[in-house]
Amino acid sequence: MTANALTVRGLRKSFGGRTVLSGFDLDVAPGEVVALLGANGSGKSTALKCVVGLVRPDGGRAGVFGDDLLDGSRAADRARTRVAMVFQQIHLVRRRSALDNVCAGALGRLPLRRSWAPVAFPRELREEAMACLDRVSLADRAHERVAALSGGQQQRVALARALCQRAEVLLADEPVSALDPSAAENVMTVMTELARAESIAVAAVLHQPDLARRHADRLVGLRGGRIAFAGPAGEVSQDQVSSLYVADEEVHP
Repeated sequence: MTANALTVRGLRKSFGGRTVLSGFDLDVAPGEVVALLGANGSGKSTALKCVVGLVRPDGGRAGVFGDDLLDGSRAADRARTRVAMVFQQIHLVRRRSALDNVCAGALGRLPLRRSWAPVAFPRELREEAMACLDRVSLADRAHERVAALSGGQQQRVALARALCQRAEVLLADEPVSALDPSAAENVMTVMTELARAESIAVAAVLHQPDLARRHADRLVGLRGGRIAFAGPAGEVSQDQVSSLYVADEEVHP
């Protein structure tokens, strides 16, 4: 199990008596990109939020290189610092610069006296953050306020922040759904290049199957909280993908 960067087994979650996840399993290797596909409500985003600790699962296990993420211990809290998450609604401080936002990725490893405000960030961190921005081709925008950047540029700042966090696993919840097709393609290209170059395991919820096929190594389809299929992107058929978006009454007349 520890050969995979991320291992999820038997994840279960219900809300108000409605089952959202039922025995969800997932493996992602270092440098691998896995796309999660499925209709709204199929459990994709909930699965990622359970793994990162934003939602408490009803059962199941998740680990990073064998270290448990879900047992509630201090060790699990430390393990979660190895996981970064980016969202459709980009969680950046819009009034601060791109550089300050990227530096924030390192807050978990800074002493309190160096993390209370951007002015206290050490020079070494700023140099590392600048290098991270350079990796996503935004070094020339480092000192601009995030609010002045386009949606695609902001999402690249979020990826640079994950790099500065030194994350080994990246969970991306609809990272390009709010972007135009060109910006979406650009962000996915950057994400997959970073995964390969830095051996980061990426699990991304996507609503664009064609984009997933172009950039992901494997596709995992969810339907009603269960895995409908999982396989290499080039081996998953269009019929399999289309079946994820058919209403239940059409599947079970």
